Amino acid sequence: FPLSLCPSLCCQCGVPIPPNPANMCVGCLRAQVDITEGIPKQGTVHFCKQCERYLQPPGTWIQCALESRELLALCLKKIKASLSKVRLIDAGFIWTEPHSKRLKLKLTVQKEVINGAVLQQVFVVEYVVQSQMCEDCHRIEAKDFWKAVVQVRQKTVHKKTFYYLEQLILKHRLHQNTLRIKEIHDGLDFYYSSKQHAQKMVDFLQCTVPSRSKSSQRLISHDIHSNVYNYKSTFSVEIVPICKDNVVCLSPKLAQSLGNMSQICVCIRVTSTIHLIDPRTLQIAEIDGNTYWRHPFNSLFHPKQLEEFIIMDINRVHEKKKGAGAGARSNKHTLAEAWVRKTSELDTDHQYFCCTHLGHILNPGDLVLGFDLANCNLNDEFANKMNPQHIPDVVLIKKSYNRSKRQRRRNWKLKELERDREATDTDDERQYQDFLEDLEEDETIRKNVNIYRNADIPVESDTDDDGAPRISLAEMLEDLHISQDATGGEGAEMLT
Repeated sequence: FPLSLCPSLCCQCGVPIPPNPANMCVGCLRAQVDITEGIPKQGTVHFCKQCERYLQPPGTWIQCALESRELLALCLKKIKASLSKVRLIDAGFIWTEPHSKRLKLKLTVQKEVINGAVLQQVFVVEYVVQSQMCEDCHRIEAKDFWKAVVQVRQKTVHKKTFYYLEQLILKHRLHQNTLRIKEIHDGLDFYYSSKQHAQKMVDFLQCTVPSRSKSSQRLISHDIHSNVYNYKSTFSVEIVPICKDNVVCLSPKLAQSLGNMSQICVCIRVTSTIHLIDPRTLQIAEIDGNTYWRHPFNSLFHPKQLEEFIIMDINRVHEKKKGAGAGARSNKHTLAEAWVRKTSELDTDHQYFCCTHLGHILNPGDLVLGFDLANCNLNDEFANKMNPQHIPDVVLIKKSYNRSKRQRRRNWKLKELERDREATDTDDERQYQDFLEDLEEDETIRKNVNIYRNADIPVESDTDDDGAPRISLAEMLEDLHISQDATGGEGAEMLT
């Protein structure tokens, strides 16, 4: 037999073994030499509960999922210096209960020992997860540390535009970087830890609603040695003071530039532009923020000045001759001529004649909300200069439905921004209900909003349907509900 195949005896215990340079069996070799000596078997990792990130020394916080490659690399870096003396063959996680605050790593290493013999050994390193709040979360919790603020204002009574803007911010997650959101009587303040996040919000607002902005900054501190300046920046964003369902009076120059529209128009929608319609001709136009600030106009009426009318007679006008230079007309509305009477004047024979763009939904006997221009004093620069014959007696805005019935069968809901409120106004609830009704009536606005199904309200049958617009189930999203686990808590704190 070749000499290399002849069995030899271990020099320690005398067990026959294959020949090796150490002339010892594996058990005796491990008893004599520990290749894991000097490698720490315990350690700590720091975890922020608020943002669910781990600390990577010296000061970097990274997002890692449990048993991920990123978390494994972070744990190995903590013992990297000790592993330089051995050869790492394999590394992996041993399963631990997520609530145990423990991470266990199973490592396989090799090292050359006595007379060139290579020994392989498997051992476990246990890490304790300690909670530590990161600097970013410290600033958020403090609520006083901010470097930039975006002040959004709209000089109007109704908050329809703000409710719409709130849903857009939630849908596009623009509120995630805010330190604090504060609500005041005519707008919102968004506080940020960096000027870049504030500038991103300003850019979003200018693309979403017709507005204008200006910025300023205030010097807080200055290091003369390193030439570092610390500023607090303020961005002021002013939204046009026009809301949905407002009656406006355009300047003669602006009305002519929009295709010879009537100066008295109705705002049917406010998105990135102001959408106007002429109730006498169905002519529509869009006005962006720059055009509005060059030719500003105001709302003629307060929302509380809406009056209820009843349709006595209505005739739909199928063909209307276009005037010279007239612009596009709306295909979603129907022009009609109506005789109406105020519900507060049913004991009289006084009726009003008007043209309306709501001919597709109005019938004799229906209730409709509108503004009475015949019996009011218009305090407006452009309206006072108009020919009285060109001012309509009544402008109809929208059909009236039973509000309490609509609220009972509304099986959907919206999310809201978490914000600090100065005081709750009793009129806010009415304005919010107006906005919810606008979502039901206007499909165009509804497409830009995330609507969630409210499982607490059952779906009613259509037996008592009064024709009020409703949102279909196909347009609703299922809200995410996180149920409690078997331990009684709200789930593992380290899970992402």
